[in-house]
Amino acid sequence: MNTSFQRVLLALLLCSLSWSPAASAQPQTAFPLHNQAVFAPLDWPAPTPERAVTGFPGPNYWQQQADYAIAVTLDPATHRIAGTVRITYTNNSPHPLPFLWLQLDQQAFAHDSRNAQLHGPNSRWRGAFADGGFALSEVTVGRNGRVYAPHYHIDGTRMKIELQHPVLPNGGVVDVTMAYSYTIPPFGADRTGHQEFEQGTVYQIAQWYPRMFVFDDVNGWNTMPYLGQGEFYTAFGNYNLELTAPADFVVVATGTLLNEEEVFTPEQVRRLVKARTQAETMHIIREKEVGKKQSRPSDVTALTWRYRAENVRDVAWAASQAFILDAASWEDVLIMSAYPKEAIGTPESPGWERSTAYVRHAVAFYSDAWYRYPYPVAINVAGPVGGMEYPMLIFCSYQARGQALFGVTDHEIGHTWFPMLVGSDERRHGWMDEGFNTFINYFSNKAFYGPDAERLQRYAPARTADRMQQPFADQPSLTYADQIRADGVGFLSYRKPAVGLLLLRNYILGPDRFDPAFQSYIRAWAYKHPQPADFFRSIEQAAGEDLSWFWRGWFYGTATLDQQVVRRNAGTDNAHWIVQHASDLLLPITLKIDYADGTAAVRKIPVVGFFKQDAFPIFPEPGQEIIKLTIDPDQVLPDVDRTNNVWQP
Repeated sequence: MNTSFQRVLLALLLCSLSWSPAASAQPQTAFPLHNQAVFAPLDWPAPTPERAVTGFPGPNYWQQQADYAIAVTLDPATHRIAGTVRITYTNNSPHPLPFLWLQLDQQAFAHDSRNAQLHGPNSRWRGAFADGGFALSEVTVGRNGRVYAPHYHIDGTRMKIELQHPVLPNGGVVDVTMAYSYTIPPFGADRTGHQEFEQGTVYQIAQWYPRMFVFDDVNGWNTMPYLGQGEFYTAFGNYNLELTAPADFVVVATGTLLNEEEVFTPEQVRRLVKARTQAETMHIIREKEVGKKQSRPSDVTALTWRYRAENVRDVAWAASQAFILDAASWEDVLIMSAYPKEAIGTPESPGWERSTAYVRHAVAFYSDAWYRYPYPVAINVAGPVGGMEYPMLIFCSYQARGQALFGVTDHEIGHTWFPMLVGSDERRHGWMDEGFNTFINYFSNKAFYGPDAERLQRYAPARTADRMQQPFADQPSLTYADQIRADGVGFLSYRKPAVGLLLLRNYILGPDRFDPAFQSYIRAWAYKHPQPADFFRSIEQAAGEDLSWFWRGWFYGTATLDQQVVRRNAGTDNAHWIVQHASDLLLPITLKIDYADGTAAVRKIPVVGFFKQDAFPIFPEPGQEIIKLTIDPDQVLPDVDRTNNVWQP
């Protein structure tokens, strides 16, 4: 054997000895690898020129524009709305469109609708009645100066219009015009309806006009029917509204009111001017003025209220003879509340006299935390609808009081950011608006009422752990909205995604990494249509972390969390403990170690500690005797079994 070969052989032998378990500073233990599938890459759609690998809109991102001119009249005697709509549709896609799809949401309330067959009398999504549904006439299509009556077909809440010539790509425009009418349902899936009060009827009007389905780069035409539980996916556009009602009605709507001097008295206009300059709530129409002839412009039987809204994805409105109207401002945003006297509370249980202050808090708080409120007005309307959101206008129950009224108001205003600004597909991905909104609601409630706020208990780890073990929790949060069992909607679409984002922010990434990532997602997708993969990618890119294991476990999966500590090999030279997960839901493990000398240490084991082994070993420091180990000592995680979180002899 030559000398050179001997030297190489000796070096290899020494190297192998230096890496052997016997040469390690502490004993090592091999563990099985059951959880490795948790760390596999997620099967997201491949990046495209429209949707970049960054999670942001790509260089070729496009979306359609749908502009509306709507003129309708409210007839309180029949609870009926009648008028016309003109839709100007711009095809910004690279595809010619030989037909158009429109949403006819009021068809859900026809007596023979799918909704009537699906929802019983106790369902929140009920509303079908004998006179329900749209009546359509005079349907025309206009293009390049030529107007014709197209062939069309109505299937439930969907209307397909066949075009004589396709709408050209990259900016082609077509006009669709029709007359329509419908009877307002008394209870329209808890999103629209009317109710009698002592001084008049309150109408909360939504899903009230034929409107375009979204055509996007992911699914083409998004023609999922309106079944009640799943909400909405609509195109952004500009709206001009002419809303005619009897002169004794007050009308509030999405948008800027263009003719204040025509529909308010000079004194009410003066009060509005003052309200735009102050933070304190003041009355525009006082309780004692409601129903008085002098509180309405004289010598007319009907008034037309003209509103304009720009770059919004929907519009709604409300009308009543019974409205008390008050207002304040935040910066240049006019904040208002409209409610009947039955909504007023007491000093012990404040009611709608506090609504404008609640709205103002929400607008200011979310503007400061995430993205500035994007609209000129924010209005809360009391009526039969329990809670529903539209751009610049929300509906809440007239019966809500105290923290319950604050909570529903704050939640519906929070929807300004998700999905009114960040225009996600609520019909499929309800968690992307309800869950994100519930997440930001946590901080707003805490800021207003402090850490003991009543509604914060809904986010408590023990409560989440309990919900994760219920039968309805065997569906993932990513389940399409209409496919979630009714008893699971509140948890799977609202609470579980919100708690997941709280864990991601406070426990996994930290606010310094999460907050800028979440803000950048909002900025990137403001007035656009993100998909789930866009959100996941954008957070990972901004935070600098592969979070596949977290998305898979919390959003794609249904596993519970069960972290455990176990003693191994007691009384031997290889005595140690292991910490591990008993399910496919993994989170970092925080471990408090108590020593016999009275000292303690806290160790946080990141999820990467389970890349190569399902159980992570804990060895005592030389000269130290461990007398107690506690997983999650502050109990911030939704661990379903805390009996195995502590070891002590």
